[in-house]
Amino acid sequence: MISIEDVTVAYGGFVLLDKINFHISESDKIGLVGKNGAGKSTVLKLICGLQNPTSGRIEKPNDIRIGYLPQIMEHHRGRSVMEEAMTAFESSSELERRIAQTTKALEERNDYESDEYSRLIEELNELNDRLEASHSEPPEVQCRKTLLGLGFRDNELGRKTETFSQGWNMRIELAKILLGRPDVMLLDEPTNHLDIESIEWLEDYLKSRKCSVVLVSHDRKFLDNVTNRTVEIMLGRVHDYKVPYSKYLELRAERLQQQTAAYENQQKMIQKTEEFIQAFRYKPTKSNQVQSRIKALEKLERVEIDETDNVTLTVKFPPAQRAGDVVFKATDLSVGYDGGEKFGGKTVFTDAAIEVRRGEKVALVGRNGEGKTTLMRVMTGELDPLEGEAKIGHNVNIGYFAQNQEDVLDKSLTVFGTLDQAATGDIRTKLRDILAQFLFRGEDIDKKVSVLSGGERARLGMAKLMLQSHNLLLLDEPTNHMDIKSKEILKQALKAFDGTMVVVSHDRDFLDGLVDKLYEFRDGKVREHLGSVEDFLASRRIDNLQELERTAKEKSTAEKSVPKSLDYAALKEKSREDRKKKNRITYLESEIAKREKLMADIEKKLSSPTPDDDIMELTRSYLEAKRDLEAFSEEWGALID
Repeated sequence: MISIEDVTVAYGGFVLLDKINFHISESDKIGLVGKNGAGKSTVLKLICGLQNPTSGRIEKPNDIRIGYLPQIMEHHRGRSVMEEAMTAFESSSELERRIAQTTKALEERNDYESDEYSRLIEELNELNDRLEASHSEPPEVQCRKTLLGLGFRDNELGRKTETFSQGWNMRIELAKILLGRPDVMLLDEPTNHLDIESIEWLEDYLKSRKCSVVLVSHDRKFLDNVTNRTVEIMLGRVHDYKVPYSKYLELRAERLQQQTAAYENQQKMIQKTEEFIQAFRYKPTKSNQVQSRIKALEKLERVEIDETDNVTLTVKFPPAQRAGDVVFKATDLSVGYDGGEKFGGKTVFTDAAIEVRRGEKVALVGRNGEGKTTLMRVMTGELDPLEGEAKIGHNVNIGYFAQNQEDVLDKSLTVFGTLDQAATGDIRTKLRDILAQFLFRGEDIDKKVSVLSGGERARLGMAKLMLQSHNLLLLDEPTNHMDIKSKEILKQALKAFDGTMVVVSHDRDFLDGLVDKLYEFRDGKVREHLGSVEDFLASRRIDNLQELERTAKEKSTAEKSVPKSLDYAALKEKSREDRKKKNRITYLESEIAKREKLMADIEKKLSSPTPDDDIMELTRSYLEAKRDLEAFSEEWGALID
């Protein structure tokens, strides 16, 4: 359907893509992967005609319909959400015009056996199929279903698009692409501004559609669930695997291993052959054998090992100073903006009870606009609560990574200047080393922030965060625009971080194994969930994710059927408290076991220390673990009684 043939893209002396070739067939679901800056977005622009190659060509049918979602886009203003989404159906009138035109052309012909007549018949059938598909339901119904699937609420569909954030406007543009039913969808990081539920809805939608999809995403699970093929761009070359992302990683590792083994075996054979030639080159009795082996070496097809880009992000957070047992606590917290609904204000959530203890890794999850970033602003002191109390604990030093680094970083500064302006003291002598850890090397450090990609700005923002030691990290969508390898390295660094972390993220793979507690923001309330993100997703899917409206109605009906003599709300609250207590006990038992093991290991080292052991550091760690153990044991005992 679409062929990329010997395409090269060069900027001056730098070659981004070097004679790449691959083909997009009908119903292909392709994950386009590679590091930030490898050329993934460029490939999408080439396919849809927004950019021309330096050499080579892209072959595609004249009547092919392509839907393209870029990372950064201009949003239309002046229409409501529903009105803007309805513009996706403007193509229906064009279809009707082409059907009328093709029908007229058929009526004027009588060469019924000709190839041209057959072509017109096929074209008419295809046009009618498209029109029928677009009219399978009334456009308003299709728009509403798609917008609700992408996270909008019924009462938001009449709001003007300019009253929504960039992320929500991206959802409107995505809805328009889905509603337009193109032959090929080119989606550049569509999950960056989607919450977990919307990502799952989009997964199901893309899997059910028969169109081709070329997808750039850093969400490994999203790639695995949607794609059936992976095209890797590395060092300007393309490698094509007919499998989803996780399987591609396995096959790629196997291929490199096989290539390495074949290369090493061939090198041994070449070495032995050259030794034979050198040893018997001047012996007449061996001349025929020598010449034969020289010719064999000349004709030998040499095994090559695929080039790999092994430059990786290096992240290690500075050690955290010890904070109090409770790092942040909110009681009866209501948060929003002053004035009330009638005066332009807004209450985002109410009556929240939130507690973050030292060493915990906590995720804030839920639909965009429910208050996750707003809570971060309360924690940093930028926003005062409307009601209730929010307190930062003793000796807490906050490091904050904002969601939109484009708004935070000064675009007029260079990469080096950004860190130089923020650094103080001895750390100023290490700025180049820190930037190198975040892949800014050589001339990269002199780039202006204004020309950096989204991934580069995210890395620069994280480098800036590490200039000082913090014991509470507040991270708002830290992995947006980061490639998969960089996200994994950041995840491991955060797991090793010895302080406390609160993270807002829609990236399930990033959160899985990283956090041990979640707070869900939903319908103006904040609910605590102890356990992993997978546990949370499973519970949400069972409760009301798949058939939200039907489940809500069934719940309402069930509540009405409860005898009035029962205080149903009280029973539900008691059940919730019992579950919360049980989960807390399980968590404490796990932490107690960890501290006991740590203390036993330290005792073993202290009993027979080696010259490399730091006795003072071991003693400090032992006493800290002991204090934690006593606090956890005391809380556990109170809950058990």
